[in-house]
Amino acid sequence: MYSALTAAVGVLSIEGFSTTNLPNFKANGVQIGAITYSFRSMPGSVDNIIQYCRNAGISAVELMGDVAEQYAGAPENPVTKRRNLTPDEARMAATYAKDLAAWRASAPIKMFKKLRTKLKKAGIKVYAFKPNALQESNTDAEIAYAMRAAKALGANSVTVEMPGGDNHTARLGEIAKQHKVYVSYHAHTQATDTLWDKALAQSPYNSINLDCGHYIAAGGENTKDSLLKFIRKNNRRITSMHLKDRTTAVNGAKNLVWGTGDTPICEVLQLLRDENYNIPVSIELEYDILENSDAVQEVKKCVEYAKKCLV
Repeated sequence: MYSALTAAVGVLSIEGFSTTNLPNFKANGVQIGAITYSFRSMPGSVDNIIQYCRNAGISAVELMGDVAEQYAGAPENPVTKRRNLTPDEARMAATYAKDLAAWRASAPIKMFKKLRTKLKKAGIKVYAFKPNALQESNTDAEIAYAMRAAKALGANSVTVEMPGGDNHTARLGEIAKQHKVYVSYHAHTQATDTLWDKALAQSPYNSINLDCGHYIAAGGENTKDSLLKFIRKNNRRITSMHLKDRTTAVNGAKNLVWGTGDTPICEVLQLLRDENYNIPVSIELEYDILENSDAVQEVKKCVEYAKKCLV
């Protein structure tokens, strides 16, 4: 059985991978990938991520920034937690943020190109990049760095949580236009059919990272039918999509094993297939991992569920 322990101590280097039997999972034209956040419960080096993708049958990813930046030589964060910091930890975190910004301003983009080559050799492509460098608190230099790194990785978009104000989406859209990289905004349960309208109008390089599970969990006017209608209407502005199975707000807005919640996963996938929408889909594992299982096995189950939807 594949386990976190196996991943930690038995990961093959990329040089040890066979170039045969590489994963290449497109089902009837639909690219089923994963956001590497799904593997957050397991060791997270580049070689780890490659092995997880191979075992889960994943050939394309939305790559979280930490693993790529670690590979490229970014300074190590001395504070691993994000909340309830002591005064000393808060000072270290502030110093680290400055050090990281300085590193990003002159980051070796060639290392991101090297990472792209490494992933490609393993049969994995990056369609989206999610670095923690696109917030209002980040400098223009950091944001530009994120765009350059995304292009070096082969991604056509960077993803970020939807900001609270229009000024920042305008700022990101302008920088994105300069670098010809899309900024794909991710929403949680604040998602509505009009949430992205202002950002989309601000720049042709502002786009949507649609989370179908969060959309359904929001409830209210968000329904299965409205979700499918939203995808049809905005398919040219959706650069990537997250899939998870959540229940509606009335049913508790829970994250559940695929096929047991209220999110119309099969209907969404079949819409992408039938209309030939070129939108990569990211499996985002957020339900509790089952006993005697791990994140890789659960992502693999999601892949198999998607395959059955697209037969």
